[in-house]
Amino acid sequence: MQNAFHRALILLLAVGSLATAQNHAPNPYRVEEGWAKPPAGRAWGASSAVYPAPDGERIWAADRCGANLCVGSDLDPVFLFDKSGEVVRSFGKGLISWPHGMFVDKEGNVWIADAVGAEPSHLVPAGWGHVIYKFSPEGELLLTLGKRGIAGEGKDTFDKPSDVLVAPNGHIYVADGHFPGGNHRIVEFSPDGTFVRQWGREGSENGEFRDPHALAMDSQGRLFVGDRGNSRIQIFDQFGNHLATWTQFGRPSGIFIDAEDVIYVTDSESNATRNPGWKRGIRIGSARDGFVTAFIPDPETNQDGSLTSGAEGVAVDSAGNIYAAEVGPRALRKYVKR
Repeated sequence: MQNAFHRALILLLAVGSLATAQNHAPNPYRVEEGWAKPPAGRAWGASSAVYPAPDGERIWAADRCGANLCVGSDLDPVFLFDKSGEVVRSFGKGLISWPHGMFVDKEGNVWIADAVGAEPSHLVPAGWGHVIYKFSPEGELLLTLGKRGIAGEGKDTFDKPSDVLVAPNGHIYVADGHFPGGNHRIVEFSPDGTFVRQWGREGSENGEFRDPHALAMDSQGRLFVGDRGNSRIQIFDQFGNHLATWTQFGRPSGIFIDAEDVIYVTDSESNATRNPGWKRGIRIGSARDGFVTAFIPDPETNQDGSLTSGAEGVAVDSAGNIYAAEVGPRALRKYVKR
């Protein structure tokens, strides 16, 4: 009994020391105020979707139509910004209810996870959400995965999908299961949208998830899953085999991995009751060894006063500038090196 107590104490101290170290990594970035310039008179809404265009300079982002929901709005939720933050084009009105995750493939096509469908708490009527959309760079709808407005757990239905990723070979991965009570799985499709495989269920063991919230892939082709409800990242090969679990990046809401295998992870949820000891913000490190080298603190100082704050979505351009899509503050923030 005493040995078990000592082992538990050592583990607790180790976790506490890890959190302290990751909360105090250096911050080599500053905010570039006022970078994003939505159309005149347009307020930026809650946002968790952001991704660079293939040129590495322009940035795609989506908001929830000046609020936290697009149903009933006549505003476009999807935007392409140039280097100076001016809008190049926009699209998506009348189709997307609650843009959540975003991916831009090598051809420039824009993929959107429309997470929320009919649900009283979000005031969403029937016929909305639960799908993945693929758009051309000009906004033409090219492919829909799932059935719009129909939640399910089958091969052709989702229940609040959080994110989408296209691998170099064209295969499509979907993180399916935002919010408790939904699906907790990763689903793979061929390039034409044919179901290939799925893995995962609700739980905390390897290969199980609670709110699989974000996807990214490194240069080795390993799939990183932000298992937010379990406050960890799980790493898999492209067949769903579990390779590793990392907890040093906090409670992950968004993940981006650049061409040099630098990993950027947003933590918008840690507080005294969820992942205690960890601070919210953006942790930056190596996708190769998992070492955290930098930390951008959440601009919200009262981190225990709200359910979510700061960045959820994260993306990086070819110059190393960071773009943070924020739900609580309703902002698209740009960070540049000091």
